[in-house]
Amino acid sequence: MKISYNWLKQFIKTDWNSEETSALLTDLGLEVEGVEKYQSVKGGLEGIVVGHVLTCVQHPDADRLKITTVDLGTGTPVQIVCGAANVAAGQKVPVATIGTVLYDANGEAFTIKKGKIRGQESHGMICAEDELGLGDSHDGIMVLDDALVPGATAATVFKIENDEVFEIGLTPNRADAMSHWGTARDLRAGMLQKGISVELITPSVSNFRVDKRTLKIDVDVKESKLAPRYCGVTISGIEIKPSPAWLQNRLKAIGLTPKNNVVDVTNYVLHDLGQPLHAFDAAKINGKVIVQTLPAGTKFVTLDDVERTLHEEDLMICDEKGPLCIAGVFGGKKSGVSESTNSIFLESAYFNPVSVRKTAKRHQLNTDASFRFERGIDPTITEYALKRAALLIQEVAGGEITSDVVNFYPKKIEDFTVFLNFSKVAKIIGQEIPKDTIKKILVSLDIKVNSVSDAGLGLTIPSYRVDVQREIDVIEEILRVYGYNNVAFSNKLNATVFNAPRNEDYKIQNTIATQLNSQGFHEMMANSLTTASYVDLSEQLNPSNNVTILNPLSADLSTMRQSLLFSGLEAVSYNINRKNADLKLFEFGKTYHKYLAGYEEKKHLSLFLTGNRNAESWTAAQKPSDFFLFKGYVEGILSRLGLSKFQNIPTTLDVLSEGISLSIGNDVLVSLGVVKKSILKQFGIKQEVFYADFDWDLILKKLSTKIKFVEIPKYPEVRRDLALLIDENVTYSSIYNLARQTEKGLLKNVDLFDVYQGQNLAEGKKSYAISFTIQDSAKTLTDVQIDKIMSKLQKTFETELGAVLR
Repeated sequence: MKISYNWLKQFIKTDWNSEETSALLTDLGLEVEGVEKYQSVKGGLEGIVVGHVLTCVQHPDADRLKITTVDLGTGTPVQIVCGAANVAAGQKVPVATIGTVLYDANGEAFTIKKGKIRGQESHGMICAEDELGLGDSHDGIMVLDDALVPGATAATVFKIENDEVFEIGLTPNRADAMSHWGTARDLRAGMLQKGISVELITPSVSNFRVDKRTLKIDVDVKESKLAPRYCGVTISGIEIKPSPAWLQNRLKAIGLTPKNNVVDVTNYVLHDLGQPLHAFDAAKINGKVIVQTLPAGTKFVTLDDVERTLHEEDLMICDEKGPLCIAGVFGGKKSGVSESTNSIFLESAYFNPVSVRKTAKRHQLNTDASFRFERGIDPTITEYALKRAALLIQEVAGGEITSDVVNFYPKKIEDFTVFLNFSKVAKIIGQEIPKDTIKKILVSLDIKVNSVSDAGLGLTIPSYRVDVQREIDVIEEILRVYGYNNVAFSNKLNATVFNAPRNEDYKIQNTIATQLNSQGFHEMMANSLTTASYVDLSEQLNPSNNVTILNPLSADLSTMRQSLLFSGLEAVSYNINRKNADLKLFEFGKTYHKYLAGYEEKKHLSLFLTGNRNAESWTAAQKPSDFFLFKGYVEGILSRLGLSKFQNIPTTLDVLSEGISLSIGNDVLVSLGVVKKSILKQFGIKQEVFYADFDWDLILKKLSTKIKFVEIPKYPEVRRDLALLIDENVTYSSIYNLARQTEKGLLKNVDLFDVYQGQNLAEGKKSYAISFTIQDSAKTLTDVQIDKIMSKLQKTFETELGAVLR
């Protein structure tokens, strides 16, 4: 939000510089993010002075040039060569002196220098209005008032306005501060807290009166819940033309482009008081004004020439023939003010914030008016702002007030009542603030103190403070005006120590996150809102289970996700498209489902692996990530959690082209594998992606609070290797399980370290080289014991698997 300092000073008189004011506004919660300089004419006409043309003769070597001598008020006239046809002796003209910086039509700067033009010296430039930024004409030089004194600065002659503009990062709750008046209210409260008494100057509307009652337009509000207050008045005999300089400068300073005098006034009052207004061409209103909703599918063309399809809940301003305006959001093409307009119906209203917000989102319209209406404006100033705007329109466009003010307000919007407990204030803030100071702060914020007791205050909060409806909100108001910097720091730090359960989710989550980080994974956080059509990529996801958003920001954020896969693939695709193709990602997140019995949230951990194992380097060849590497990461997580007795079973997850699930009994802890190419294609991913989905809620239930440990063995371990020739359909897991069953006591580890299949082996055969680690924690093993174990293992493999020792 932009706030003009000159404009602000119309409400509150202060001689503070912009830095002091910025600091106070920031302390009050209206954070000033920057201050920009504004000049009504770029460069401020610095270096431009009034010159008196003493002589003007023809240039001897150029038909279109004149040689002039000009008095600049310094006592010594200067010679200037001028190409304007209208230059003549005796004129008062604007002169750009040597060193002056001017700006061309594109805003590019150029400097006036001493030079020669066709052999004649020239010490400056006599300027046209477009060269100074005062207009568009280049027909000739500007001729000024003859009464002006040579040497007078052009900035004073043309009343150049210099301003400073605050860029305020307004928080969504501060609807009351979305105007210069609202900002001035806060500034006054802050200054009063500092002991500086200032008056808040409110523009007077005492001169408002009905000139004649010749153009009455009735108003029929059919939707009073959506339009609790609606005011209007007609103004006739106006002339549509450009606004005066003061009004244009106010709008330009805050980044608005002036349109015409009537539209500029409505924009001015919006930023002045925070009340949006709309002007209709009265000649284009058929019969009366009707505030209502229309059937779904009704077509309506807005001011931007876009035909929009209305929703049945969109509140519309209509006449007896059809819609004129989307209430509180955007005007209509056919009813807008144009150059031929000579009478208007001026609207000022309070519309339901929720209704305006939904309509603006539906039509993807974000206007200055909707921005304010959807946050909640002040319902008490509706008529006052209307009269203020009507008087300004009369001032800049002429005309007469030709109707009484229509003021539909069947049910007053009540102020909020709150009881403030003094002890609660001290507890929240951390120190006692004097009761008189509290009352003074509240009064400065227009909060009425109805009753005073030893316990606290009975308060009435003005209805425009939609963010102050509870006791805690009032305490926040007191604190921000009192000043966070004025709250004393304690020399003590108090902390509560409590006996937390060992298996708290966040602790376990942090443990696993740390492990994954150490393995090169990066944590991602995706939006729980996603695209509804993603469920169509999996037959196991049902569209009827989608949890849909009633008022979505967009179609891509309309549904709560049923799976972490698709948001993860969005992140993978985003990174790959930016040349970051080697990825290790993980996310702790929730999925959301809607069932007949109600809604369900489930927590998951997802892992994504794609690209090469290591970064490109001259020390090692590139090697792509594979399933076994990924499976190792997955099993490492379960092992870290103490879940080691799980089984490998074929996965049923249909988003995987191949993979496995790890389960305990009938409970699947995690499914992992390669994502189907058809799904990857939907995200523009052309490389293999490995995905694992952990059922985190189930895993937490399976965890044990018991700590398992074994003493470090004192005696050495022994390794023996076997090279087994087996059928190609025999899996390593069957060898592993047989070995464990055969020797349960001393066999500590089984590992496959080489696989061979090809030349010199019979068809249908393969060779596994397997290592066996044997250890006795109570004594040193003898060769006899070791040979006995290895013989037993070999015999078992030969009998059960048909293995042959190579």
